[in-house]
Amino acid sequence: MKTFITDDFLLHNEFSKKLYHGFAAALPIIDYHNHLSPQDISENRVFENITQAWLEGDHYKWRAMRTLGIDEKYITGNAPDKEKFLKWAEAVPYTVRNPLYHWTHLELQRYFGIDLILTANNAEEIFDLTSHMLQQESHHTIGLLQNKKVAHLCTTDDPMDTLENHIRISDLNISPKVLPTFRPDKAYAIEDKTTYNAYLEKLGAVVGFELNNYDDLLEALTSRIDYFHKIGGRLADHGLEQMYYFKKDTYNCESIFKKVVNRTSLSIEEVHFFKAKTLLFLSKQYCKRGWTQQYHLGVIRDNNKRLLSSLGPDTGFDSIGDFSHARALSGFLNELDSTNELPKTILYNLNSSDNDVFATMAGNFNDGSLKGKIQFGSAWWFLDQKDGMEKQINTLSNMGLLSCFVGMLTDSRSFLSFPRHEYFRRILCNVIGTDVAKGELPPDEQWLGKIVSDICYYNAKEYFDL
Repeated sequence: MKTFITDDFLLHNEFSKKLYHGFAAALPIIDYHNHLSPQDISENRVFENITQAWLEGDHYKWRAMRTLGIDEKYITGNAPDKEKFLKWAEAVPYTVRNPLYHWTHLELQRYFGIDLILTANNAEEIFDLTSHMLQQESHHTIGLLQNKKVAHLCTTDDPMDTLENHIRISDLNISPKVLPTFRPDKAYAIEDKTTYNAYLEKLGAVVGFELNNYDDLLEALTSRIDYFHKIGGRLADHGLEQMYYFKKDTYNCESIFKKVVNRTSLSIEEVHFFKAKTLLFLSKQYCKRGWTQQYHLGVIRDNNKRLLSSLGPDTGFDSIGDFSHARALSGFLNELDSTNELPKTILYNLNSSDNDVFATMAGNFNDGSLKGKIQFGSAWWFLDQKDGMEKQINTLSNMGLLSCFVGMLTDSRSFLSFPRHEYFRRILCNVIGTDVAKGELPPDEQWLGKIVSDICYYNAKEYFDL
C-alpha cells in the first residue's frame, strides 16, 4: 500500500499549505537538544543496516514492541539485526494513532524514498534496500544530517567528557556545526552514595585534583564549564523530577558532602537542598558566560526495577510524573533574577496539565533584556506528538508570545529522527492556518509567514547567537 505521507500531510487548508511550503519547509534545522553520539559523527559512522540506524537506543519503539508481547531478544537482546527489524515491521501496523506510525513512515520516505506502508509482508525487501542505501556516502552519519539541512546540533555531554570527538568534528570543518551541552546531573546525584563517590573520583582524575570537600566540587565543575566554553559549548541541561528551592540555608552543603563521602545516611530534604544550592551556583556560572540553561522537569525514571536490573537505565521504563512545580520554580528563578544572575532559560515539562504553570512562570522573568529570555520549551518526550505539540503551541499562544518561541528539537538518539522538525513545522503551520480559515487571524501571508519562519529557525539562531 502507498504511503499516506503526501505533500500536504497534516495541512488541512489552503493557508496552512502556503505557510508550510512557502515559509517553513526549506529552512535549515537548529537541533539544540539531542542525545546523538559525537563519536558516530566524528567517525562518520556507516550503519550496517537500518536496525542499527533506527532501533539502537530507541526506547519509544522498544516500549511499543513490549506492549505487543514481542520477546526482549528482538528488542535489546542478541537476536540478529534483520530479525529485530522484521519484528519491528510486524509491530508497525499496530502503532496506528501513536506518533511512531507517523515518524516511521516520514523517515522511510525522507531518507530512503520509500512510499510504502511498512508491514511484515514488505519488511525483508525494505531491510535489504535501506541497508544497501546506508552504505552510500550520502547515507553515512554526516550525510544523513546534511540530507535534512541540519545547520547546528547540540549533543548532551557529562562534565567529565573529554570532548575529543567534538574537537575532531570541528577539525573536519563540516556542516552541521556540532556543539557540546553541559549535563551535570551526576554531579549532584547524591542519593546513591556508592555511585556518587565513584563519580567524584573520576571527575577528580579529569580535573587533576581530589574532590575532598564541597568547594572542590564547585571548583571542578567551574573548570569543566570553562573547558566546554572553550570547545564551543554555550548550553547546559538538567534532568530533574522537579525543581528544588529553600528560602533559608536550612542545611550546609559541606556537611552534606562529608556525609556522602562517609556514606552516612541523608534525609530527602538534605538531598534536595544539596541539589538546589548546586544548581543555583551553576546557574550563576552560566550567566557569567552568556550560556542558556535548560530544565527538563517532571519525569519518574526507572519505574520497573526488575527490568532495570537486567537491562539498565534509558531502556523504556520512565513515565510522566505529577509533581508540584510552581513554588520552587518561582523561588529558584527569583533568587537568580534578584541579583541579575538569571541566564537565558528554557523550561520543559512532561505533564501537559502543567503547561499553564510553566508558560506563565516563564513570563514572570522576561525582563525586556532580550527577546524571549525565558522560554516555555517545546513539547517534550511523551508530549512530542501531534496533540502534545498543539497543546504546547496553544498554551504558549494564550499565556505568552508564540512569535518568540525558539521551536522544536529532536531529543533523540537516532540519526534518522530529524523529520520530527518537519512534523512540528507542519503542525505549527496547520494551527495558524486553521485560525486564518476560521477568520480568527488576518490572511496576511507575508507576516504570518515571517512568524512561522522565526519559530522554525530564526528565533533559535538569534537566541543561541549562532
